[in-house]
Amino acid sequence: MKTKPSLPKLVPIAFIAVVLIWSTTPLGIVWSSESVHPTMAVLLRMVLALVIGCLVIACSSIRLPLSATAFKLYGFSAIGIVGGMLLSYMAARYIPSGTMSLLFGLSPIISGLLAQRILGEAKFSRVKIVALILAFSGLAIVCSSKLALGSEAGIGLVLILCAVTLFSLSGVLIKTVSLSIHPIASTVGALLISTPLFALAWLLFDGTVPTETWSEKSIWSIVYLGIFGSLIGFVGYFYILQHLNASTVSLVTLITPVFAMALGAVLNQEQVSQTLIIGAGLVLLGLAFYLFGDKWWQSKRQNSCIQ
Repeated sequence: MKTKPSLPKLVPIAFIAVVLIWSTTPLGIVWSSESVHPTMAVLLRMVLALVIGCLVIACSSIRLPLSATAFKLYGFSAIGIVGGMLLSYMAARYIPSGTMSLLFGLSPIISGLLAQRILGEAKFSRVKIVALILAFSGLAIVCSSKLALGSEAGIGLVLILCAVTLFSLSGVLIKTVSLSIHPIASTVGALLISTPLFALAWLLFDGTVPTETWSEKSIWSIVYLGIFGSLIGFVGYFYILQHLNASTVSLVTLITPVFAMALGAVLNQEQVSQTLIIGAGLVLLGLAFYLFGDKWWQSKRQNSCIQ
């Protein structure tokens, strides 16, 4: 009987780092966009991450593959980076950071639906269908509570849901590419494709550099997101994606909304209504059922058969 190969020691550390970074990223996006146009804020963040990443590769023995397969991987990664990040920055002007993180928690379920089409994975079990109903019922409650605050919240909700869909699509497409590559190289390759697209978005939607209006909080938020949110966060994400299955990686999106909503309430005075708590609870319960429901149900059936 073959034993499963043990995970590298850095995998748990990378997993925890990704959870912490992704928990603070939504608040960082909101702060960085307070005085800097969203397209400029995300462009500066990506440029900083790209420069540091290129320096790391230049000063190390890490190789940046330039094959057709590698560029396919970079392109698929860029879908999540450009679509997910750009739309998230635009949404940050309309909805709180906690809500952004909560809706991103739906990515495992959306990824599962997309994986059925793209990867040919099995259709959802009855437990997963229940999880889907729970999660989207919670989403409906969250959306209704935000829409009650004004029509602009609807814009933010649409933007963030589109961002989540593109992010999920990217993660599924990455799984279709078989390539052994260092996580830093994967990140830098994706940023090489993404950064010019962010520059184009800035030219189309803003095109100005009013540095005199930029606040210190926004600037430091951009620096934090450039180093941790983009470079270290992406490296950690691609690293655990290589060593863990998709459902385990998706645990990140189950854990981070709780921390993100707490941070938004404490550090940014974001309102957490009772309706939002109920909706968030249903979303997280649905995610928990989606990730662990089948194993729990099988275990319960086995125990009942033994008795």
